[in-house]
Amino acid sequence: MNSNSHSGMESKLPFEKIKREILTKKEVETSSEYGKNPEERTVEELIQYSIVNIDKFKGPTSHQVSDYVQKILNINKSGHGGTLDPNVSGVLPVALGRATRIVQFLLTAGKEYIGIMHLHKEVKPKEIEMAFKEFIGKIQQKVPLRSAVKKQVREREIYYSEIIEIDGKDVLFRIGTQAGTYIRMWCHDLGKYLKVGAHMSELRRTKAGPFDESSLVTLQDLQDYYVYYKEDNDEERLRKVLQPVETGVSHLAKVWIIDSAVDPVCHGTSIAIPGISKFNSEIKEDELVAVMTLKNELVAIGIAKMGSEQTGKEQKGIAVKTKAVFMQPGVYPRYRRID
Repeated sequence: MNSNSHSGMESKLPFEKIKREILTKKEVETSSEYGKNPEERTVEELIQYSIVNIDKFKGPTSHQVSDYVQKILNINKSGHGGTLDPNVSGVLPVALGRATRIVQFLLTAGKEYIGIMHLHKEVKPKEIEMAFKEFIGKIQQKVPLRSAVKKQVREREIYYSEIIEIDGKDVLFRIGTQAGTYIRMWCHDLGKYLKVGAHMSELRRTKAGPFDESSLVTLQDLQDYYVYYKEDNDEERLRKVLQPVETGVSHLAKVWIIDSAVDPVCHGTSIAIPGISKFNSEIKEDELVAVMTLKNELVAIGIAKMGSEQTGKEQKGIAVKTKAVFMQPGVYPRYRRID
């Protein structure tokens, strides 16, 4: 039996619902002498500075998968974007080399899962649908006993949930959640609400922020692609799975800065209005924003100190406070500081 219980809500994570336009503050050209479009990076550069979206299989921990990736690509640094239990499969973005710090900004992004909840007694489909509707929006969750997180009740948001199929006591469902939501606990609580008990029997992550199943690669394939590259100089397949670090900020609002503002930001300077060429609409104060060059290279991630409207109006002042710098100094030339 098929039924749908997300009560007219779109199955989209919050960032997927925002339609952002690019607004121009001032028309400026970028010099071809400095930097390069992310698509133009060499495979060697990407191996040290990109993200690979691994299809994690059941068994290893997320940390072990990240280690396997390091060994396969012969690098000494990597980090994963959001822990998956050993027995959960699916989307696990692994950032490589200098890109590793991007994971802290992926951890907070929304996640989507497909799972099977096993009810301990049969329940009428209508009642299951009603329960699903109750468990949308802000919910209170007790942290599971074996979790490393401090034991307390905390609030999490369920953005959407839908029943894909009900087969006896098994409910196949899709769910979109705030980071840090325990799906196992959600199933347990839903079973309690239905007064029959329930547990999660299968779970697969289908989205982690901007990464979904469309760009997945297995560890085995990654190893094969690396061998083709090293032994046959065939880089096509490896290049396809090494996604530029910029992919990891595709869920964030963006501000594009002029060439002369790039190097100061690489040294930690905040972004002043005169340094901005373009910016996204719908930016709110205190929101995380990605600071980009006019060639679409990630320079830094910062906190918006002005919303889009104010950024459009003001002629001076700090628009973005720099939080984490990704581009190395010296890629763009040093100019006098822009205020």
